[in-house]
Amino acid sequence: MKLEDTGERIIPDEMKPSNMMLLEHMARYQFAFPYVKGRVLDLACGSGYGSVMAARQSKRKISEMVAVDFSEEVLTYARGRYHHPMITYTCHNAADPLLPDKLSTFDCILSFETYEHIAEEDVFLDNLFRLLKPGGILVLSTPFGEGRGKPSSEPFHVHQITRDEFRGLFDKYPYAQKDFYYQSGVLVEPLREGMNYQMGIAVCRKED
Repeated sequence: MKLEDTGERIIPDEMKPSNMMLLEHMARYQFAFPYVKGRVLDLACGSGYGSVMAARQSKRKISEMVAVDFSEEVLTYARGRYHHPMITYTCHNAADPLLPDKLSTFDCILSFETYEHIAEEDVFLDNLFRLLKPGGILVLSTPFGEGRGKPSSEPFHVHQITRDEFRGLFDKYPYAQKDFYYQSGVLVEPLREGMNYQMGIAVCRKED
């Protein structure tokens, strides 16, 4: 089965191994490996390549991975191409306020390049907090741009927030710890002044 290329989906089988967008996406999953443990949610998993990367790398640390996307088409592809016995692919809307009731809670949540697609950002961020178990870890990434409410050059993005707005996304939530990292190409690192970062990655730990 082939998937229609929307310009947003990462489909490794249809990309050159040297494709920079593919390498950047893979780098975010590799960055998250140390946090992946217990019951894991990959929210907006897309074609499933990253879910299976994380499940294979962390197979001795995880009990289950639930990989969620809003497209049944992409999930059908993921089940066939990226099957793994510890992964369940299931169709849900990340901004559904009932999502925590439907999925229960997780020790680790991965959500890469999801926030910028969602108009109901408060519902989405509330869901992430509610979906985390006490002591759980959220790893979230989003690209930078002109700011909240301002047009983006990406047709599928509601907006692309600034670096300062990114750091403020989690202020209303009582996370015990919030660490911020930044990505330029495949490099993910703490902030270095003078660098031109295209992406922010937040690692937030919920209070025990």
